[in-house]
Amino acid sequence: MSTGIALAKALIALALSFVLCTLISVVYRMTNQGGRYSQSFAHTIVIMGVVASLVMMVIGNNVAVAFGLVGAFSIIRFRTAMGDPRDLATIFFSMAVGIACGLGYYLVAVLFALSVSLIVYLMARFDFGRMPARQTLRIVVPETVSHEGLFEDIFRKYFKQCDLTGVETVNMGTAFQLEYSVQLRDMSEAKTMLDEIRERNGNLKVALLMTPDSGG
Repeated sequence: MSTGIALAKALIALALSFVLCTLISVVYRMTNQGGRYSQSFAHTIVIMGVVASLVMMVIGNNVAVAFGLVGAFSIIRFRTAMGDPRDLATIFFSMAVGIACGLGYYLVAVLFALSVSLIVYLMARFDFGRMPARQTLRIVVPETVSHEGLFEDIFRKYFKQCDLTGVETVNMGTAFQLEYSVQLRDMSEAKTMLDEIRERNGNLKVALLMTPDSGG
């Protein structure tokens, strides 16, 4: 009878771990943006959760074995490095759910999985933590022209933020290239802004480069 009960508990723990980790994997797929979604990683989320559940059932209250497994896991490295820290957090999330299931804390596992999944979804839905998009502006000015304050009024007119990030000589030392990190107020005014700058720098090269925004 006791063997049958133990087997039933094991099946419940594994099944619940599978369902909850599948939910985590679905949320991962829904919230992953920018083409970073990986099907193999989505599978890994489920597998790691179920494995963690099984491991905890096998270990039980054996502290010595638990420490041995911690030592074993500490030398494990993913074959492919994770480029997004959130991927690592998702793995820990699924393993925590699996551990809770394996220890028999079914209600804790369900509440934990649902609440954190909801938090992850809401953060992605409302674009939490994303920094405003910035651009790189490069302006070439003649060596004979002082660039101090030369474009100040234009910058105030078209940019929310503007920071000088570099100055270098170009054209065999006959000109300077100024590089700014900027945030345009309105992208539709980019051409007008570039035209106004060209009127001041002697119609030399001006370039506005789009750079990836933070938090993607």
